[in-house]
Amino acid sequence: MTTTASRDRAPNSDSSTTDNWQIKLLYDGDCPLCLREVNFLQKKDAGRGLVQFVDIADAAYDPSQHGGVDFETAMGRIHAVLADGTVIKNVEVFRRIYSILGIGWMYAPTRWPIIGPLVDKLYDLWADLRLQVTGRPSLHTLVAERQARLNSCSAEERCRL
Repeated sequence: MTTTASRDRAPNSDSSTTDNWQIKLLYDGDCPLCLREVNFLQKKDAGRGLVQFVDIADAAYDPSQHGGVDFETAMGRIHAVLADGTVIKNVEVFRRIYSILGIGWMYAPTRWPIIGPLVDKLYDLWADLRLQVTGRPSLHTLVAERQARLNSCSAEERCRL
């Protein structure tokens, strides 16, 4: 089953053949605000392949290929995987991606005393409210629904969320 949200998703470059990626961004392809950010970052990447964009909402998402970050964990907070396999999360993800794309100045103030901890706290609040703000079910419900859909797929067919 293909939903409107899945049709409107940003292209998933998870299967990209470029080997020069420096960071994999694990994003929620069903979140309209997340997609806006991904589209912006893809434009800034400009086909260089520095960032791989991995849609965790895709049925084919495999945590073992992405730092072991499972769906529920990735849905709770933004995560990324560095080329050396290190997993990072929260505002540090944005700091790193923006820096890699040459626009680190946009997040530079988040490294300053007072501003940095404040931004970190605001992100924590945002992450806790993101699903509610975007009109989506709770994290518990999303995880249960995803598992039910994945369980209903036969072994022979590719499951589509």
